[in-house]
Parts: sequence; structure tokens; C-alpha cells
Amino acid sequence: MTHVLIVEDDRNLRQFLRKALREEGVTTDEAATGEDALAAALAHTFDCIILDVMLPGRDGFDVLTSLRAQGFATPILMLTARTELTHRVRGLESGADDYLAKPFDLAELLARVQALVRRSRLAGVDPTVRVGDLSLNPLTRRVTLGDRQVELTPREFSLLEFLMQNAGRTLSRSRIAEAVWNYQFDSQTNVVDQYVTYLRRKLGTEGAAPEIVAVRGVGYRLEVA
Repeated sequence: MTHVLIVEDDRNLRQFLRKALREEGVTTDEAATGEDALAAALAHTFDCIILDVMLPGRDGFDVLTSLRAQGFATPILMLTARTELTHRVRGLESGADDYLAKPFDLAELLARVQALVRRSRLAGVDPTVRVGDLSLNPLTRRVTLGDRQVELTPREFSLLEFLMQNAGRTLSRSRIAEAVWNYQFDSQTNVVDQYVTYLRRKLGTEGAAPEIVAVRGVGYRLEVA
């Protein structure tokens, strides 16, 4: 299970982030000061840290620099109200893995956290996702079904990757739209259904291709044999 440390002195924002992450199945710890952030980061293992820059006492830049100086390799997403280029550059040069300015879109923050966690876990590990005879490599962006390579558009690839990562689980159309298109689902659009149709055509039925099953009134599920 993914474990994230939220470092934010604004209590309301901290609680908002905790709720949003936990709804995604992420466990969280929290800190409101730079000193508490350092203590928590060094005492526990986290998959990612969301680090605010403006903190009482030691600011986020100081915390970041201190952690990196001690060989701390956990991905860190800097979060701040400052949008000046100099601050973004300073954060990245100090060892931040990503940078997001307030106000931010929640879906974007969740996507960035997921990307950082995934990238960290893939380091030195075979990243290939497999479901039956279907294989997908997120680094090379190569998809194979048995011995056949399947050519997909970038959006088709993202949709298939999301379905494969959640194989066996029923996913609502809104959840798919948020993960693949990064926007709130509009019930009047059939974009998710269209792309599922595209995928079905390209995967076909050969090589015991996993079936993308429609769940009436909900969304889709990639069947696991």
C-alpha cells in the first residue's frame, strides 16, 4: 500500500489532502512544521512526500536540502503558493522531483503523486504489467499480445495501462476519465466508451486476450482469467 507524508502548515488543506489521498487507498502521515517533517521522514518509510515550502521554523527548501544531504531518496513533490520561476528552479535544483503551485487541481496532484511513486518503484525493477497473454511496458510503451505487438495511440495506451493496473476491478466511467483524461466526467460524453471500443478492436480475441467487460450503469472491468 502506498504511504505518503503530507507536510503542510495549513490545517484545512492538510485535512483535505489526507481525505483525498485516503479515498485513493493511500495511507498518510502528517507534519505541520519543518522539524516535524524531518523527524517523520527519517523515522518512517514513505513512497512520496508532499512538501509545502512555506513552513514555520525550517522552510520546505531547508527540509529538502537536509534530507537529500543525508541520502534520502524518497520522491518529493514541492507544494507552494509561490509561482516565481526562481523558486521552482531552486526547488528542483535542491533535489525536488516535481513542483506544483497553489491553487492546484486535485486530480493533477493525485496524478503527479502516483507518477512519482510508480517511477520510484520501477527503478531497477521490470516494470512490465501482465494480464494473461497481454503485456504492457510503461517505460518502452510497448504492448504485446502473445507474440504480436499491438500498436496504440498515447490515449489508448493510457487507458489500457489503467485497466491492466486495476485488472479484475470494476472501474466507473468517472474514475477512468479522471485517471486517463485528467478531467471530471461529463455524463453527456461517450469518450470512455469510444476508446474502449478502439481497444477491443485492436486487441481482438486472439491469444486469449483479456476481455474488457462492460458493467451496466457503472463502467468497465478488465477480466482476469
